[in-house]
Order: sequence, then C-alpha cells, then structure tokens
Amino acid sequence: MAEQNKNRLHIRLHVYDEDIEVVINREDEEFYRLAAKLITERYNAYAQAYKGRKSDHIISLMTLIDIALMYQKERSHNDTAPYNDVLARLTAEIESALGERK
Repeated sequence: MAEQNKNRLHIRLHVYDEDIEVVINREDEEFYRLAAKLITERYNAYAQAYKGRKSDHIISLMTLIDIALMYQKERSHNDTAPYNDVLARLTAEIESALGERK
C-alpha cells in the first residue's frame, strides 16, 4: 500500500477560472496539466465568442463537445482493426500456402 501511495501525486490544476485538486498517478501528471490547459483554452475561445449570449453551462457543453470531437477524430485515425483483419487473412493465406508445399 505504501508503494501504491508513492505512485500517487496530489496536484492542483487551474481550469478556466477554478482550481481543482486531484490525486493522480505520478506518471500521468503531464497529461493532466496538458488536459487542463486544453480545456481552459477551448473554454476561453467559446466564452469570448458567446459570453452574454449563452449560459456558462452551454459554453461548458460546447467545450466538451469540441474536445470530444477532437478525441473521436484522433481515435478513428488509430483504429487498427482493419489492418489486423488484413494481416490475419494474409497470415492465414501464407500459412496455408506453406502448408500445401510440405
């Protein structure tokens, strides 16, 4: 348990206009800080464009959608399933051809 606590880190993130305290895995600190920065940047962009015309809640949701869209686009670029299927078929064909030679 002490070993597990060594891997945990208590940090404070500044997200838009709030400070948020979180306990994270030590190796994830940079990702948390980058995520907080991204959220702040995107929220600021929407707040600048829509403050006074949209509620803070709607601006937050727009920010979430924007970031989720980035995530989904990136995720689709990293989908290896089609490649795995092709490799599996090619492997099966090669093994079949090599098996016929014996």
